[in-house]
Amino acid sequence: MQRLPIFLLIVISILSCKQKPAESGFPFTLPKEKPTRALSAAMERIYTVYESPQPQHNELFSQFKYTALKGFNYNDFDGTISRRDPSKIIQHEGKYYLWYTYRNTPTPPMGADICNDTIPSADWDLAEIWYATSTDGFTWEEQGVAISRPERPSVGWRSVSTADILMWEGKYYLYYQGFMEASGKRGDDCPVTVSYADSPDGPWTSYNKVVIPNGAQGEWDQFSIHDPYPLVHDGKIYLYYKSDFDGGDELVRMQGLAIADNPLGPFNKHPLNPVITSGHETSLFPFKEGVAALVYKDGPEHNTVQYAKDWVNFEIASITELMPYAAAPYVLDAFSNTKDGRGITWGMAHFINVNGNWSKFCSQLVRFDCDLSLDLDDPEMKGHRVMHRPDVYLRQGLSARQLERIKGM
Repeated sequence: MQRLPIFLLIVISILSCKQKPAESGFPFTLPKEKPTRALSAAMERIYTVYESPQPQHNELFSQFKYTALKGFNYNDFDGTISRRDPSKIIQHEGKYYLWYTYRNTPTPPMGADICNDTIPSADWDLAEIWYATSTDGFTWEEQGVAISRPERPSVGWRSVSTADILMWEGKYYLYYQGFMEASGKRGDDCPVTVSYADSPDGPWTSYNKVVIPNGAQGEWDQFSIHDPYPLVHDGKIYLYYKSDFDGGDELVRMQGLAIADNPLGPFNKHPLNPVITSGHETSLFPFKEGVAALVYKDGPEHNTVQYAKDWVNFEIASITELMPYAAAPYVLDAFSNTKDGRGITWGMAHFINVNGNWSKFCSQLVRFDCDLSLDLDDPEMKGHRVMHRPDVYLRQGLSARQLERIKGM
């Protein structure tokens, strides 16, 4: 009986010396489903954040291709004619319709200190909203003014710009920024107003009232409500917009949401605003039961495609490059109240300072194509990277100040 404790000690000692077999390394073939093993934070993320661990299998990942448009004259890009900030594209009676900010002034923009009733302060100052039509999306026929500047002191007397379109119960509504002072006098202070018509060709009747006012003093959108972008969801108008805040030289740009039962309002701003923390323009489209957003430029989550199943709480769906500037897609189901959004394959954007000369500043409309659609499978759009020629990188060279700094080190 005295030997039993010694025997037990020997067995325990042997068992304790046996080590657990080491877990084998991560498999060579990347699993399509999240494996049941310990994962790093990065590996957890590709299975829990993104639709697929490989970008080419992610429906909300795409590269973007660009094509110059035919049918627009820019006066040799001398800065006196500018077209920018395109609207969503709609189709009506076999033609595509596009609205945009149009400036035709005697001089290029000269800044807030020099501007007057004929000299613009900025590229979008002293502007009107024009429209064009196309049968193929590449060659456009300019139709002329849709929304002209009203008489002072009506909303938009200084400039009307950055329009977007809504189709609602057989009528058409153009939402746009209405400037009542030159841009730069006090930031880009402007509210949103609206005009409506029975046809996309007009004539347009101005509501002549602010439909989305600036926020109260001290709120994030107290000075600017920019880039109004309406969609129809849940039987209501979901209008997304951008605001600049923090002031100073380092503006913070984020996106908000206002909701209404009627195109003329009242619009109620969502209590969780801002709903997107990055992006310069506002560009979205229904996707499955939710909504996707192209988040280009500005902020910690720029160059991402984001998705909100509930249309409010956005998460990053993919990271991409060369995203369209001021993207205005052709969204077939923008106003259908869909719960099965099909996505987008093309649209309009703009290039700014196209001549590279800040004293002749102007912008140019351009077409983009992509594969952010459930109904398209274009492997060329799903490549992981874009190859740039050396001159693209070399144009991002050091400034004179940086060269002096380096020489002085």
